[in-house]
Amino acid sequence: QVQLVESGGGSVQAGGSLRLSCAVSGDINNMYYIGWFRQAPGKQREGVAVIGSRGSTVYRDSVKGRFTISQDNAKTTLNLQMSSLKPEDTAMYYCAATRLRLAGLAPDMYNYWGQGTQVTVSS
Repeated sequence: QVQLVESGGGSVQAGGSLRLSCAVSGDINNMYYIGWFRQAPGKQREGVAVIGSRGSTVYRDSVKGRFTISQDNAKTTLNLQMSSLKPEDTAMYYCAATRLRLAGLAPDMYNYWGQGTQVTVSS
């Protein structure tokens, strides 16, 4: 079991920055991937950025160069630094974890989820 609690969402104008955090507890050392996902109204949930157990990272193309995922050494906090935000980044952002080695950015392969934090970017 893994418990995930997100924080740091809010409203920002286009071009601004936000930092999301996810407090992680439980059996995190048995998770292969942990990362950030988002879901906009009327759209499917999509992977944003994930980090593997050995520190490798995967980003969706639309956020490369703008978002950075990071994790503290104890793996108790997962962060997502978001810069140059665009209105299309508006969504509920979720922290999620999985034991599956092939999960990558696929939301369906994650079975531990936080409650989400809202990010709204205005033009």
